[in-house]
Amino acid sequence: MSYLLHLKKDPILAPLLRGQKELTPIKRNIPAYLMSAIVSQQLSTRVAAVIWQRIRDIYSGRIPRPEEIVSTPDAILRAAGLSNSKTLYLKEVARYFMEHPLTPAQATRQSDEQLLSQLTAIKGVGTWTVQMFLMFGLARPDVFAPGDGGIQSAMVRLYDLHHLNKKALLREMELIAEQWRPFRTYACLHLWDWKDGK
Repeated sequence: MSYLLHLKKDPILAPLLRGQKELTPIKRNIPAYLMSAIVSQQLSTRVAAVIWQRIRDIYSGRIPRPEEIVSTPDAILRAAGLSNSKTLYLKEVARYFMEHPLTPAQATRQSDEQLLSQLTAIKGVGTWTVQMFLMFGLARPDVFAPGDGGIQSAMVRLYDLHHLNKKALLREMELIAEQWRPFRTYACLHLWDWKDGK
């Protein structure tokens, strides 16, 4: 069954469902994906892309290996545009994967909950970062990210949730999203598009 048929059962979400989305796993090593996600935290997509490219330029334009990140002086990474904390977090990710290698094939065999528990144990890797990895790195179809600012903004407007405090808002979003299972990732994709006026 097309995910669209299922999501259209929600009458508020239904008008947003224009065109069918596809999920394609990103064929990138996991530490690099997490490091680029850390770089992008609290930044616009454009600024994050510039900083990530500067980091790659340190390594002749390619994605660095964990051991290269660890051995690079902090000052060089900061000169690429990283804050002190993001520099620390990149090195934490790199050190973790030097000790605990995880290939995309291995990750595919683990559940969302297992990966969330494993990867959020890394300093600097939060729930949102892992949720984005599950959605876009592994193309998991049923991930919901209530902590994402864009998803919150879209659902507040769509479902008239302006009156709720933060805790109540997150709880209500989770309840609404239950009806979208097992296609919550696709619902998020359409919510982001709608918020961005696409």
